[in-house]
Amino acid sequence: MYKNMFIIVLLAGLGILLGSFLLTHHANKALPELPAYYADKTASEVGAANVVTAVIVTYRGFDTLGEVTILFVAASLIAMFLKTSKAPKDRHPRPSSVILSTAQKLLFPLIVLFGVYVFTNGHLTPGGGFQGGAVIATGFLLLLMANPQAEFKHGLLNFIESISGTSYVIIGILGAILGLGFLDNRFMSLGELGTLFSAGAIPVIYSLIGLKVGAELSNILHHLNEVQNEA
Repeated sequence: MYKNMFIIVLLAGLGILLGSFLLTHHANKALPELPAYYADKTASEVGAANVVTAVIVTYRGFDTLGEVTILFVAASLIAMFLKTSKAPKDRHPRPSSVILSTAQKLLFPLIVLFGVYVFTNGHLTPGGGFQGGAVIATGFLLLLMANPQAEFKHGLLNFIESISGTSYVIIGILGAILGLGFLDNRFMSLGELGTLFSAGAIPVIYSLIGLKVGAELSNILHHLNEVQNEA
């Protein structure tokens, strides 16, 4: 009884809030000052055809650096808490199906290639480093699904993660020294708008972010898989 009354009151309240919003809401006919600046000035100042990319990587580069740092801390904590022992694994998972194994062999290189395409073209089309890195990690997830006993080279993944993060910060510092501020992409040639080699250092920055995110997420998946194998 009381549960039904609570649900009715909750739905009525949500209906009132939604109705008041629809009655009082007026769409903006013009962009606010800051978004208008981004829309009008991005192509000429940054040289990127994708405005979202320009905002994330240059105008708000500190935010992106913070996001990458948070992901690194999260991956490190997961690795610490899921640190596995060196004891032999007694678990013998059921072999994967022929369809999954065959599909993995065919799709894994294509998934990785598509992830690279996403972050190298982030300044031209929707996508970027985080999306491309996540796509690459799905390729490693498929690999683990097809072969739960697969072993990744932690040293290689850690090296990619470290060198990508360090290079990202170095490029940011070069932007401050040679350009107009931290992560200013204009210390490299802006090239021709809409071409692959354009937008200055943005493609390089997004490639480094993509490699870093892909390595971190793949490491997380591998640690989770190791724990599952020892269960």
